[in-house]
Amino acid sequence: MVMTRSTRARKAVEARFENDSLNNIPPSSGTKVNVNGKSSDVEQMAINIPSSDRTSIAILLFLYVLQGIPLGLAGSIPLILAKKVGYKQQAMFSFVYWPYSVKLLWAPIVDAAYISKIGRRKTWLVPVQYLIGIFMLVLSKKIGYLLGETDGSAPDVFMLTAVFFCLNFLTATQDIAVDGWALTMLSRANVGWASTCNTVGQTAGYFLGNVVFLALSSPEFANKYIRSVPLDKGLIDLGGFLFFWGIVFLITTTLIGLLKHERSEDEVHGEQHEKKGILSTYKTLWTIITLPAVMKFIVILLTCKVGFAAADSVTGLKLVEAGIPKENLAMLAIPMVPIQILLPLYISKYTSGPKPFDVFLRAFPCRLLLGLVFILCVWWANNVRQPGEEAFPWYFYAGILCVYAVHQVTVYCMFVAIMAFHARISDPRVGGTYMTLLNTITNLGGNWPPTLALWLVDELTWKNCLGLPNSATMECNSKPLVEACTKAGGKCVTSIDGYYIESIMCIVIGFIWLILKAKECRSIQEMRDTAWKAS
Repeated sequence: MVMTRSTRARKAVEARFENDSLNNIPPSSGTKVNVNGKSSDVEQMAINIPSSDRTSIAILLFLYVLQGIPLGLAGSIPLILAKKVGYKQQAMFSFVYWPYSVKLLWAPIVDAAYISKIGRRKTWLVPVQYLIGIFMLVLSKKIGYLLGETDGSAPDVFMLTAVFFCLNFLTATQDIAVDGWALTMLSRANVGWASTCNTVGQTAGYFLGNVVFLALSSPEFANKYIRSVPLDKGLIDLGGFLFFWGIVFLITTTLIGLLKHERSEDEVHGEQHEKKGILSTYKTLWTIITLPAVMKFIVILLTCKVGFAAADSVTGLKLVEAGIPKENLAMLAIPMVPIQILLPLYISKYTSGPKPFDVFLRAFPCRLLLGLVFILCVWWANNVRQPGEEAFPWYFYAGILCVYAVHQVTVYCMFVAIMAFHARISDPRVGGTYMTLLNTITNLGGNWPPTLALWLVDELTWKNCLGLPNSATMECNSKPLVEACTKAGGKCVTSIDGYYIESIMCIVIGFIWLILKAKECRSIQEMRDTAWKAS
């Protein structure tokens, strides 16, 4: 059951009052706060969201949608390359997500350097989004060559990685500005909506850039569901998709730059705050990082996703390798969209309180056990089709869809819990820096395990060359050995798939982490607000 609007607003107010005590900001007049920091008459304050906040929520939601488009496109490239390159090259391409893991390096500059007349966040948001739009327009003319589609050559994975790394660098900078703006764009009573806008917006944007693109670019999908006369190409290509969204970025950025006023922290909090310089912001960042509570939290964020690395990063590629069309795999996400949009709204009822990590820890073992289910799904994909059959049976897709739905519930339970905890402990006076620190560490903790997992798949896989004359045997664990096997008249067959070994290893590591860190996760959420406050 999805929460009503008034209930969600009440939870947002309660969470915000906890933040206010952290930042020495007194609660609004006429609000009663009990000894636990909870409001006793929040219901009366949050029956309706003001129209100004509704507009701000809509703008934030759209900005996060735009942010999700490049991420979705980056997520579609590995599926396009699945049968063209090896797993080590896939590991190289996974570095395109790393700007979100190192954006902390330039976040203080974005937070401290700005033009007051333009606005603290708009100073960066407007030019960066213009650059993203221009980048997409230029890339739309070159992407076919980089994928090897124009001349039939092998994909240039290094250049693809460099290009999308730069695009995600700009997107990560936009994320810094939007995260900081969210803390002042919304009123104190409704700032809890920021995490909801982030979750829903990025999900919708990723869906458009990944699922919608893969479906519309597939000739099979277009011929089966849209066209009456079959053609050998999809409705759109990646170049056209990039061009369209490049134009959208340029137009919407112009409108936001001209029409949306940015309130300063002084306007929001009703007090004067000294403008911090870049060096001062870096010092503040170091002060935050060295807080004992933050250091414990950083260790948790950097290590908690090791157990999911193989399941999250390799399973999809293994299913495509087993013969599932990439557009069919992407289409399985369509029934999940209502769940992905509504689920965070429902989960926020349980994460807006003082103990969001309780939700995180309940979902953790369930998500680990789903790694075993993913192993069975990959095995099933390689064995479900009868000889001579090309299509997978409907019940196979139904089974995969059910597993994916359960997986999304566990993913969003953990994600929303972490985001709620970020919002609870962040200091709006250095909002961009504090939020970016936490989000950066979260992203880094989610990016390094998949990169390592992709890199190790080939190392853990054992292949033998069969069918050689005189029953000779030879290994073929590298591309030169595969070519030698083929030339000798043999066939390279996988004896041990590294994916299965790696998946079991990750699950075991995940349960060990849970045993060692569960108590610490519960303890940090019970720390006093002063433990998270930078002097």
